[in-house]
Amino acid sequence: MTVDENQIVKKMVAEIADSNEKFMSHSSQDMENFKRIVPVLLEKGIDNVNLSMFDENTKSKLLNALGEEYIRRGNMNDSVKAFILAGNRQRLVEVGEHYEEVGLFGNAIDTYRLADANEQLLKIGRKCLENGHFADAIKAFRLCNDVESLTKVGDECFQKGKWDYAIEIFSAINSTHKLVEIGDKCLRDRQIGYAAKAYELAHDKEKLSSLGDVCLREGLLATALKSYQQAGNDMMVTFIRENFGNKLSNF
Repeated sequence: MTVDENQIVKKMVAEIADSNEKFMSHSSQDMENFKRIVPVLLEKGIDNVNLSMFDENTKSKLLNALGEEYIRRGNMNDSVKAFILAGNRQRLVEVGEHYEEVGLFGNAIDTYRLADANEQLLKIGRKCLENGHFADAIKAFRLCNDVESLTKVGDECFQKGKWDYAIEIFSAINSTHKLVEIGDKCLRDRQIGYAAKAYELAHDKEKLSSLGDVCLREGLLATALKSYQQAGNDMMVTFIRENFGNKLSNF
């Protein structure tokens, strides 16, 4: 989904959820009546069904019945769509829990997000962190805007040398000192690419210029040139172009 689609979906959930609570307390007989229409809706498909002729209460009941039937048939993706349209946060959370139980953490996180279930997002984020699923942990904590937990994940990624994740996290929370720390560590270990990325995201011109010096000494002319350019070190940019221009035809 695009950002705009996500916003539309969330708005739909928020607007319909309150009225949907009344449905949850109705008798099961209502559901039985609507199940007669469900086969027609299933044949049409959730993406093509048009319920605009019904009032919101009736539409919500139909969508919930459709969602339940999708679950019965094992079609979790379409059940999520139906419950989103019905504004049924409770069932969305339960679908998310099902995904979580079978280890589909990415799907669970997406479903919790659609349900605005921050508590579940925090729990699954911690679970993913404990089990080393860093990408999913990062995703969950970012959705909650939980800076403290993100920092914890970033520190663990730093200790394990998972630089892509660590850089992503500390860039997202604007922790420039952590980015510089990553850059320094990577430079010492001659992981030049990660060092350059960390310094660039930290906007540390002094570190970028120092990186350029290291790369120049080691004959990494293209990387040196880029580092000097990002550092705004015009003197060294000119030096490289004037003295090594024949080796930098593509830069």
